Amino acid sequence: QVQLVESGGGLVQAGGSLRLSCAASGRSFSNYAMGWFRQAPGKEREFAAAINWSRNTYYSDSVKGRFTISRDNTKSTVYLQMNSLKPEDTAVYYCAAGRSYYDIHIIGQYDYWGQGTQVTVSS
Repeated sequence: QVQLVESGGGLVQAGGSLRLSCAASGRSFSNYAMGWFRQAPGKEREFAAAINWSRNTYYSDSVKGRFTISRDNTKSTVYLQMNSLKPEDTAVYYCAAGRSYYDIHIIGQYDYWGQGTQVTVSS
């Protein structure tokens, strides 16, 4: 069992930055792929970024070049550094953990989810 707690969301102006954190409890954090997904009002949850246990990273086209995912296995924490934020980045951001090595951009590859943290970007 893995429990995930996100933090770091908030209100920021367009062009600004935020760093999200996701702290995991439970065993074997280093053996999990970690992902960040987001859900805007009235829209489906979508992939933003992911990192596997080999530290290979993956990004959606909409965030590539602006967001950076990283992990600190000593702290059982995954981060999402978000720069050059746009109003369309406004969403609830969810952290997820899964055992898959491949296709970690797919929601179904994840077994555990956090409660989400709100990110609002004003224009």
